[in-house]
Amino acid sequence: MDTATADPTVTGGGRERRPGGGRRFGAWCAALLFAGVSVVAGCRTADTDGITPVPQLLAFLPWLLVPTAAGLLLTLLARWWTGAVWGVVLLGLLAWFIEPYGKSGDPAGPPVAGLRVLTSNLEFGQATGALIDAVRREEPDVVFVQECEYTCDAALKRELADAYPHRRAVAGGGSEGSVILSRFPLEATEGVPGTMGMPGAVADVGGHTVRLQLAHPMPPLPGQVRLWQRELGRLRDAAAAAPDTPTVLAGDFNASQDHAAFRRILDTGLRDAARLDGSDRTPTWPARTAEAFGTQIDHVLVSEEFAASRARFLDLPDTDHRALVVDLTLHGGR
Repeated sequence: MDTATADPTVTGGGRERRPGGGRRFGAWCAALLFAGVSVVAGCRTADTDGITPVPQLLAFLPWLLVPTAAGLLLTLLARWWTGAVWGVVLLGLLAWFIEPYGKSGDPAGPPVAGLRVLTSNLEFGQATGALIDAVRREEPDVVFVQECEYTCDAALKRELADAYPHRRAVAGGGSEGSVILSRFPLEATEGVPGTMGMPGAVADVGGHTVRLQLAHPMPPLPGQVRLWQRELGRLRDAAAAAPDTPTVLAGDFNASQDHAAFRRILDTGLRDAARLDGSDRTPTWPARTAEAFGTQIDHVLVSEEFAASRARFLDLPDTDHRALVVDLTLHGGR
């Protein structure tokens, strides 16, 4: 009777076990993760927003560190050293892009006026009551309101007209209505044309002219990315139109600093007030997960004549956006 020597590559069922199969599977999983992240990071490197789903993923670019780190762990377990280098390069790129974008610095000249600005997207007017309470509590001088439909508009007139006698509005239902409320006298401007209302005005702030422009371009929904880019481009043109006039451009931009179309606005010389106060990556959307997961798409952008302080983010019920309040100081001279 022959004695068979056990073959370690054969299982009890006669199926051959392939050495290293688990490592190959891990390497493939890592490669898929790295490929997806590389497309997004590549578009960010090339200064383009690409096509769906890249614009949507760019909004959450810092969170791509998670799949990249997971892929790097898989490459180490699989002993795939080329993949490990790939992962390290991606981590370096993402870390570089997470740094704040745009200019910063102290304005020239002495302080000449101060104003407090609040911006809030009310999600089809559902958070109107909460906004009114926040306005009374925070006492801003200028309020930028997005998605303020007809009943919201009427409520703001009824409840806040005494404190904010000056207003500019684009009436509309659903997400289309927008309002600027002001303690300061306003002179109407044409605003910025868009699918949703983007009114503008010129304010007299203690004898100083300040341009006010509300921002609410279309979001980068699948099939509407070019429309989103066009409307952000119109905001960019508006920002560049009067470089010698102090400007506040605020609202729901549906874009973060990781979007090329938004960076074009910052390239006009405007600065993100939250960044000036050290809060450039604080999430504002979606509000329900903002503490753990989200992105900053609600901004107050200001020209170089302004300093910013005390940026704070308010959690209002019944809206998917957090409100942003920031104190601005206007400086004279350049």
